[in-house]
Amino acid sequence: MTDDESSGGPGRDETPEERADRLWSEMLQEVRVCQTGAQILFGFLLSVVFTPRFPTLPEFDRHLYVATVFLGALATGTLIAPVAFHRLLAGHGLKPELIRVAGRLISLGLVLLALTITAALLLLLRTATGLSATAWVLTGAAAVWFCVCWLVLPQLVLHRRPNGRRARPSR
Repeated sequence: MTDDESSGGPGRDETPEERADRLWSEMLQEVRVCQTGAQILFGFLLSVVFTPRFPTLPEFDRHLYVATVFLGALATGTLIAPVAFHRLLAGHGLKPELIRVAGRLISLGLVLLALTITAALLLLLRTATGLSATAWVLTGAAAVWFCVCWLVLPQLVLHRRPNGRRARPSR
């Protein structure tokens, strides 16, 4: 491990514990946005089954709804998991491990959230338009947009760093 890595990187003067605290705080800020969105979407999805129109949905759409609710439950649980993980490990000197695991949970939660949003969009568009092809095309476009915004753009930024260097991942 280089001096830059042990002190948090170039331009930072922090101990490993300070770095872990900073990274944890940053992760909490990031996940708060995702948790709120996932919880609101999941709550909305739970109410759909109780609407008068639900029993009239075609079988495919009812199955799509069940899959969407299940994905929403997984996304919500996965995005909340770092908090529970922290609660169980607080005070055991495991913050660097917590940060690694929480980072992976947040990444998985984002994938599940994107799948939930995409499935919910497909269900909504199929119901709203009655045009299955249109619903699939628009949903596919939204899924591609998620991939571009959440995966491709960050990779482009990493590869276009000054000096052509990739920074060491913080999580």
